[in-house]
Amino acid sequence: MILTCAIVDDEPLALGLLKTYANKTPFLELKGEYTSAVMASKGLQDNPVDLLFLDIQMPELNGLEFSHIVSPETRIIFTTAFSQYALDSYRVNALDYLLKPISYKDFLEAANKAYQWFEMKEKSKNNAQSNTGDECIYVKSDYKLVQIPLKDILYIEGLKDYVKIYLENEPRPILSLMSMKSMEERLPSAQFIRIHRSYIVQKSKIKLIERGRIVFGKEYIPISDSYKQDIQDYLSDKTMQ
Repeated sequence: MILTCAIVDDEPLALGLLKTYANKTPFLELKGEYTSAVMASKGLQDNPVDLLFLDIQMPELNGLEFSHIVSPETRIIFTTAFSQYALDSYRVNALDYLLKPISYKDFLEAANKAYQWFEMKEKSKNNAQSNTGDECIYVKSDYKLVQIPLKDILYIEGLKDYVKIYLENEPRPILSLMSMKSMEERLPSAQFIRIHRSYIVQKSKIKLIERGRIVFGKEYIPISDSYKQDIQDYLSDKTMQ
C-alpha cells in the first residue's frame, strides 16, 4: 500500500527536510509541498492526499485552524517547535505530533503509525463487506490504547470533544477524546447507524423502539428528525406488517 502525502510548512529548511524524509520512505508518495495553509487549501482541494504533515505556527491561517477544513479522509501529523500544542493536536484527532527538530527516526515512526491506521481502516472496510462481524477498533482512553470488539458495542454517545462507548455486559462506558465524526468514519456502515447528532447505535442491537426512542435497558436513545428516514429505511424490509 502506498500513501500519498503533502507537506505544509512556512520554514524552507523544515520543508526541505521533511521532503527529503518523505522521498526516502518507501510507502510514501509526495504529492505536494506548500509554504502556507492558504496555498495548501487551494492545492489539496483539487489534489487530496492520504496523509498531511502540517506545521502549526504559520501566518494568516495556522495549522490547527486549517486542520478543521481539511478533508476528513486526510489524516494529519502535526509538526511544530512548540510542545504546548500537543493537547490541541490530540483534540483534533491528529495521528501524531512531531516536535522540531525532527529526526528521520521520529518521522518514520509517525509515518508507520499512519500506515497502520490506513491498514486497519482497509481491513475494517473489507470485514464489513464480508460481514464477518469479528472486527475490532482501538481507541485512546486514560492514556491507554484499548481494543474494542465491534460486536460488543451497543451505542456511542457524543459529548463535545469526547465520546462514550457503551458495551454489552460492561457497567461503565469507555471514554475517549475524539469527535463523533471521527468515530462514525471508523465504524462500518453495514453494522452501525447514526440516529442523532449525539448517538450512533449498532443495528443488530436494536431490540425495542418506543415513541421515537431506542431502548437499551433503562436508557432511552432519541431518534432525531434529521436521521429518522435512515432508521426507517433500515427497518422497512425487516418489519412484519
